Amino acid sequence: MFNQFSQQLKQWHPKRDTQKWVLGTLYKIDGPSYRSPGAMMFFSDAGEQFGLLSGGCLEADMHKKASQVMRSQRPMTVCYDASDEADMSFLLDIGCGGMIHILLQPLNVENDYLQLPLILDALENREGCLFLQKITEQGELAEADVWFKDNAKYSAMAVQLSQKNACLAELNKHSWLVTAIRPPFHLLVVGGGIDVRPLVSLAATMGWEITLCDPRPANARREHFMSVSTILRCPPLALVEEALFEHFDAAIVITHNLQLDADALAALQRSAVRYLGLLGPIVRKEKVLALAGLDANTLSVPVAGPAGLRLGGELPENVALSIIAECQAVINGADAKSISNVL
Repeated sequence: MFNQFSQQLKQWHPKRDTQKWVLGTLYKIDGPSYRSPGAMMFFSDAGEQFGLLSGGCLEADMHKKASQVMRSQRPMTVCYDASDEADMSFLLDIGCGGMIHILLQPLNVENDYLQLPLILDALENREGCLFLQKITEQGELAEADVWFKDNAKYSAMAVQLSQKNACLAELNKHSWLVTAIRPPFHLLVVGGGIDVRPLVSLAATMGWEITLCDPRPANARREHFMSVSTILRCPPLALVEEALFEHFDAAIVITHNLQLDADALAALQRSAVRYLGLLGPIVRKEKVLALAGLDANTLSVPVAGPAGLRLGGELPENVALSIIAECQAVINGADAKSISNVL
């Protein structure tokens, strides 16, 4: 599965000229929907699909529509209305009951692949941007643009987006979808023991970029962590000297060594991470903080310790799910409560 946009781009780019491709984008919803505006998906004439625009129930029909776009090389808008008895999504008894609007755009040399190679370069340099797609009328050519922070219009559009991932905007008397493209979420894991493997595996499944730090030669061996982007061998205190230090979004400290944990917490107090988790019981957290010379009441970056949500289970896989779930909730500003309010 390649649901993160950065993952999709990496899979598509080497094949961009060997197959015909269409970019599908969810640009508007009315009522409930599995995905939000700005969600994207790639379709090829070889039957490949990267991403999801619904819960997986409408993609087969979308691919048929995308095949028409491949033949005509003209964009198309498609609407699926689960409340309409004559609509495909209603007839198949699928969907969330709302209405979703999809923009299908051909990707080719003539339209510069909708600037997607430029976006891929930016993401590989950990740079964000705004991706603009014109909501085309019948027969029009596909149009797209990319704005970076040095664009005079960037700031005003970013304000219009606010906390949303995407929004429709009127530009030059035309409707455009503006989507905020951000680098993959970057997780630092300090510690590379055997119990870290399921945590890293789950984070990789989420599409996160992962950096592993462990100075001990027996730990964090590459053959056990193939999904990790970078393995650092520096002492945790030296993390602040690494070029990646300013790019970490979250960190989980799990070395099982009091001094290494203390050094990691001390270093990460100088970081911009939005979540800092420490494995182990409260009494251990107190020892680690004391060893690091830190006061729990004056931390610049709060420490979640014991890290994780109360999900039950004691195996490394259970602990990994608990910690990753808490990390995601904190990053997204969610309360981590039951959606149904049954529990």
